[in-house]
Amino acid sequence: MGWLLDSDPALRWQVQRDLLDEPAEVWRATRRRVAVEGFGARLLAEQGSDGMWAGGAFFPAGFEHGKEEGQPWTATTWSLNSLREWGLDPAVLRERRTPELLAENCRWEYDDLPYWGGEVDCCINAWTLANGVWLGVDVEGIAEWFVDHQLADGGWNCEWVEGSTRSSFASTLNSLKGLLAHERATGGTPRTREARLRGEEYLLKRHLSRRLSTGEVVGEWAGQFRSPFRWGYSVLNALDHFREAGRKDARAGAAVAMVKGARQADGTWLQAGRHPGRVWFEVDVEAGEPSKWLTFHALRVLRWWEA
Repeated sequence: MGWLLDSDPALRWQVQRDLLDEPAEVWRATRRRVAVEGFGARLLAEQGSDGMWAGGAFFPAGFEHGKEEGQPWTATTWSLNSLREWGLDPAVLRERRTPELLAENCRWEYDDLPYWGGEVDCCINAWTLANGVWLGVDVEGIAEWFVDHQLADGGWNCEWVEGSTRSSFASTLNSLKGLLAHERATGGTPRTREARLRGEEYLLKRHLSRRLSTGEVVGEWAGQFRSPFRWGYSVLNALDHFREAGRKDARAGAAVAMVKGARQADGTWLQAGRHPGRVWFEVDVEAGEPSKWLTFHALRVLRWWEA
């Protein structure tokens, strides 16, 4: 715990709240520091006067596919995701008129669509839905979009626009996170709540990591834990969603065993590797090193599971 507490306020307040059961006044005081020091303050300093980060919605201005390694993580959507996940008080961004500025200035790279209306990618729409309800924007249209674009097997796939009719683990998990954020903020609607439960069933029927047809693990990536999670799927990322949703199901037991099996002798979990791409600054260790973020997420999931 001392090792975890010796960290940026963005992580420290969550350790205090979720692992140490500190009084609310303690972890809330730490959480307020996200806006004025460390990762949160550094990322806030990169916001442009137009409300955007790096001049773009999903990609930075001037980005050309194939010209650099990986996906850049500097543009507006990724920056909002980070600030929300770190626990920044949304009032900080509302005071900067961020929701209004993005409505005025930010357009999606896809078809120049308005930012708060979303676009066609499931994952992008999920993050926009979560960020929208966090900032108090009316994004009900995006929530209903997920109901209309849920596939027959119960999940989602960002490649539906290319004709895919079979869901993806990653697209489904990211969609579920967006729907849960919407539900927590607004209560959701009967349609969106049902869609979330159906999507969770898609993952649970597959034990969070296995093919429905053969029972084999879908790929090594299911057990490779990367921090930050970004868009990537892993059983740790999925279990963290089910913890947040308060849905404990025996079918997730094999995934829990995978998390336990990755624990090192010293009690830590190792970084499998950062998602490649341009960043404002690094927030976690290199591959093979003990990760405070992954250790926190794993301990929190196991604490919830074993309670």
